[in-house]
Amino acid sequence: MPRRLFRLLTAMLLALALVVTACGNDDDAQPQVAEAPEPATTEAPTQPAPATTEAPEPESAPTEMPTEPEPAPTEVAPPPTEAPAPEPTEAAPDRPQRIVSLSPTATEILFAIGAGEQVVAVDEYSYYPPETPVTDLSGWDPNVEAVLSYEPDLVVISNDANDLMAGMAAVGVEVHVNSAPGDFEGGYASIAELGIAVGRVDEAAALVADLRAEIDAALATAPDVEVRVYHELGDTHYSASSNSFIGAVYAAMGAINIADEADVDGYGFPQLTEEYIVEADPELIVITDQVAYTAEDVAARPGWGEVSAVRNGNIVVVNADIASRWGPRLPQFINAVAEALNSVASPVS
Repeated sequence: MPRRLFRLLTAMLLALALVVTACGNDDDAQPQVAEAPEPATTEAPTQPAPATTEAPEPESAPTEMPTEPEPAPTEVAPPPTEAPAPEPTEAAPDRPQRIVSLSPTATEILFAIGAGEQVVAVDEYSYYPPETPVTDLSGWDPNVEAVLSYEPDLVVISNDANDLMAGMAAVGVEVHVNSAPGDFEGGYASIAELGIAVGRVDEAAALVADLRAEIDAALATAPDVEVRVYHELGDTHYSASSNSFIGAVYAAMGAINIADEADVDGYGFPQLTEEYIVEADPELIVITDQVAYTAEDVAARPGWGEVSAVRNGNIVVVNADIASRWGPRLPQFINAVAEALNSVASPVS
């Protein structure tokens, strides 16, 4: 074969081989292009592949984190609006709703600290303030059945008579004893304790603060002169020594209480004799408006004509309720006594 023809045939065969190879590569590339997009578009949304699902997660974190803090304000916000609401309803069961008071002193304090709406019945002598629900109940001779007829959840007394406390305990009714104090601090403490018992702590504290200020102001008006005083509780000559809150008033004013020397046992209310009183020569005699006699009757007693208080007309009549009850009206008693002491110390000629 001629060399030139051989070269031409060889060149044609080589060109044909290149064409076949190129076609084969095109057929192989087309499946790769067709198959690659299909898994990415069809399988990724329905069945996350590891490469497709794990890669978006860093992007979803910023998307979820802003949404997670949002519920926090929503869950935290309700307490400020809901928390205050339960307080009255939760505190109410701890605050007695049906109080029976058998102590006139306690009754005045209860109404002064805003617990009047809780009081359903009071004894026959608890007639102040006027809106008290007065009944025929007795504080001196209480009847358990009569008290229970008012269905109390708290009974307030000044002392335990007729085993009232045992009778109340037998049926599960609480009793608070509000005894007469022996001095000012004891009086303030009794108000605070009563406030705790009836769920009026803040109101009781406010009353104590007011009383302190009023009593201090009233005491400041007393003269700086020692005056001999006899406080008479009745015609049997019981008196009030400095061991009682009545006597504490005179002591705070610097007066000399003639009953102190006779109160050997510190009871606070010693019984004196006429001879003792006349010999002590009080310069001021104080009686109450509940006794069945007058200042003139005292002055007319045999042998009393030479007593300084009788001779100078210094016999004062005070309101028995105010003078005998520790409570909101005590400053009125102190003012009355201070005025009388000033009259004795600086007599008007």
